[in-house]
Amino acid sequence: MKQPLYKKIYGDLQQMIDSGTLAPESKLPTEMELSEKYQVSRITSKRALTELESEGYIYREQGRGSFVKKQQTEHVQTGKILFVLPFANDLSLGNFTEGIYPIIQEHSYELLMTPSDYLEQRSAQMILQEFDGLIYYAVTSEAQLDLLFELAALDFPVVTLDKKLYDFSFPAVLSDNFQGGQLAINQLVHDGHQKIGYIFGATHHPQSVRQRYLGYIDGLKKSDLAFRTKLDDPAATIKTAITYIQENQLTAAICENDLVAIELMRQLKQANYQLPKDFSIIGFDDIQAASLIDPPLTTIAQNFAELGKLAGEKILALIKQTATPDEKVPVKLVLRQSTTNK
Repeated sequence: MKQPLYKKIYGDLQQMIDSGTLAPESKLPTEMELSEKYQVSRITSKRALTELESEGYIYREQGRGSFVKKQQTEHVQTGKILFVLPFANDLSLGNFTEGIYPIIQEHSYELLMTPSDYLEQRSAQMILQEFDGLIYYAVTSEAQLDLLFELAALDFPVVTLDKKLYDFSFPAVLSDNFQGGQLAINQLVHDGHQKIGYIFGATHHPQSVRQRYLGYIDGLKKSDLAFRTKLDDPAATIKTAITYIQENQLTAAICENDLVAIELMRQLKQANYQLPKDFSIIGFDDIQAASLIDPPLTTIAQNFAELGKLAGEKILALIKQTATPDEKVPVKLVLRQSTTNK
């Protein structure tokens, strides 16, 4: 079947626009000029321009003519990145958004931040179809191993936060938890404490907690202090912390995180301890509540904004198929009134 004459004009102009021969904002030939060039009626040339306008290739101005639209040669590719965070509904426990959103938005990606149970309802293929990458805050080193294995097999871009998953080659962004343990124990030793314990939230110890604990052990060793909490001591958990403290005559403790520290402070007050006169406490994370409790909690602060920024940069690098290494972010000691000189 012979191609309609207006289609010939339409096709030639479309090809010139797509190739850049007709640049954005450049003026197209008039209906009359097109009629003369293609030896067709003015109605035919007008129909070609009308179709180009309806398809979004050009715009027309009364009395001025037809012009190429900018956006037709400036396609912006957008995608979606999934950010799985166990405490996504309570960012007071750690707000990564200040660092991650500007990076993601600058590169025209959307970010879906969701709690961990989101993954329970998704297969690897579903995630692959819906998202371009995954930033995964690992609750434990064992969680979602089957799903992560499938994503790794599909070469899907994944960056882990807080923990390094040694079963996979995913790049990780971590706080320097070992350094945090060192900072905490060094401060208590500096304050004159000789018997310093480590209080855990439970008998299961995530990778980040183990690193904090090892920093504590390193500081004790370098200070030649004999007493140390054993990692596998079930008495050194928050459920039996008061008994553990009293039996070992401790004067200070480092807690695995701020929530454990705040609960320990509550229990000590109920046991008639004066804080920090009778007992000093240091937590980890510098959550919002740490500065509001009485007395305000000395803690090790993570740089959540920097962690988020690096995670965003690394997931974008992986999406572009660029290798990116693990990275540790330094922590800092925030001195408040839950510690004091002995």
